[in-house]
Amino acid sequence: MNPLPGAGGGTPAGTQYDPNDPNIKRLNAMMESCFGKAALSGVMGFGMGGLFGMFMASMSYDTPFHTPGAPGSAPQSITSLPLRQQLKVGFKDMGSRSYSTAKNFGLVGLMFSGIECGIEGFRAKNDIGNGVAAGCLTGGILARSGGPTAVAGGCAAFAAFSTAIEVWIRQPKDED
Repeated sequence: MNPLPGAGGGTPAGTQYDPNDPNIKRLNAMMESCFGKAALSGVMGFGMGGLFGMFMASMSYDTPFHTPGAPGSAPQSITSLPLRQQLKVGFKDMGSRSYSTAKNFGLVGLMFSGIECGIEGFRAKNDIGNGVAAGCLTGGILARSGGPTAVAGGCAAFAAFSTAIEVWIRQPKDED
């Protein structure tokens, strides 16, 4: 008897699922579509961005900061507030920073993945050039409000980062 439900107890040796199952076919079709890849990347980026934002917000409290007082009054040091108020201010700030970072990571993941998938479909190739071009376009689009110099810098930075990641991912694995 298999102690874990769904752990392959009733399937033939080595197979985990039936590839002809209509549910599996739908999941595979969704994950092979550009929309599915982009949506999943956006959701995963949002989740990772939220965790990263929470971590970074928690690290920023090592320096004293001030909480605004009433309009027109001097800001008040957070250490002078009661503990409950300090926690309220800290968690509110952490939540807003986490949400902001999550939105940014989600947008970058969605854009990069969607653009890369579109380029891959257009070129009918799966190589490093797709990631480089997608990085350049994503960086340029994100920096568009900063003018042409910012667009060029965003394109170059994202393309360089994408190239480094693609080269690292595609390197041969050591078989120990």
